[in-house]
Amino acid sequence: MKEKIVLLHGALGSKTQFEILKNLLSKNFQFYDLDFEGHGGRITEEDYSIELFTQNTLDLFEKEEIDKANLFGYSMGGYVALNFAKKEPNLVDRIITLGTKFNWNKEIAEKEIKMLNPEKIEAKVPRFANILKERHHPVNWKEVLKKTANMMIELGEGKGLKDEEIKQIKHKILIGLGSEDKMVTKEESAFVVNMLPNGSLKIIEGFEHPIEKVDV
Repeated sequence: MKEKIVLLHGALGSKTQFEILKNLLSKNFQFYDLDFEGHGGRITEEDYSIELFTQNTLDLFEKEEIDKANLFGYSMGGYVALNFAKKEPNLVDRIITLGTKFNWNKEIAEKEIKMLNPEKIEAKVPRFANILKERHHPVNWKEVLKKTANMMIELGEGKGLKDEEIKQIKHKILIGLGSEDKMVTKEESAFVVNMLPNGSLKIIEGFEHPIEKVDV
């Protein structure tokens, strides 16, 4: 029987970003994926939050009648994976994260949301603006940026995983990080690994943060 893996995408992303990975490993694994609310064309009136995306993940488990599965979370998806394991430990086997930022405070949030200015994106990287527009249609991609920025502000204000909660997650968890990742540091990743009862760290040489630049 194939191992079950649930794929959780990152901020501004969608499940379509995993298609190459699924095709490569489909002979050995049973994949499940989803678009978080407000992403990939999935309409929502809700504000973005880790709790909302965690509930979206639970809804997938219930819809697909998944009794237990591994989780792979890219970037924000890794944060959701750990939060899901905290809330629904019996549904989770093992977890792998890649490029997940766990260290949030007001200064970091302010720095990150500067990259989410739609006018600057249109002016400096119009190709990326078009990708976001197509990826999230009919959802307004500028609304996706705004809600993501608000979620980051809340994480910076402490509305995320607490150290004591991380210490209670007992699953085997591999924290993956690209050596060329400019958003996430080795130090913050190692800090989380040291808190996890069964955590380990994997630095992948040459990998940057954007999943499109990752060698599958």
